[in-house]
Amino acid sequence: MQVILLEKVANLGTLGDIVKVKDGFGRNFLIPQGKAERASEANKAEFAARRAELEKQQADILAASTARGAKLAGYVLTVAQKAGVDGRLFGSVTNGDIAEGLKAAGFEVVKAEVRMPTGPLKMIGDHAVTVALHHDVVVDITVTVVGEA
Repeated sequence: MQVILLEKVANLGTLGDIVKVKDGFGRNFLIPQGKAERASEANKAEFAARRAELEKQQADILAASTARGAKLAGYVLTVAQKAGVDGRLFGSVTNGDIAEGLKAAGFEVVKAEVRMPTGPLKMIGDHAVTVALHHDVVVDITVTVVGEA
C-alpha cells in the first residue's frame, strides 16, 4: 500500500513523502491516527493544495515542543518509593510514575514521551531519562529515586 505522510514518522519519512508500507501498518496505524492517507490521485491533488497549511501546522507543533523542551531540559525529578536496606526498591519506578511526577511539577508530559533506556528503575539513586516531546526534540532529565520507610 502506498500512503502520503501527513507528518514526520520515525524510520519512514517526512511530511509529503509517498512511501510504500505494509497494508496492516497503513490501515491499522497510520491512517486511523491521521499520520497518513492513501496515495490515490485525488488524495495527491488534495495534499498538494493543503501542503502549506500542513507544513505550518507541523512547524507550530515543533515550536511548541521546543518551548516545552527548553523548560524541561536539565530538570531533576525526585521520586519517593519504598526500598529495602540494600537500596533495592520494592517494585520499580516506571515511565508512568515519571510522567505523573512531571505533571505534578507543572510539565505537560504523557507516559509515551518518557523513554527509559535501561527499563524501569529498580535502585535508589540518580538515573538519566530522556523525554521525547517531538521527533526532533529530545530532552534529558535526571530522576532521583529516594527510599521511604
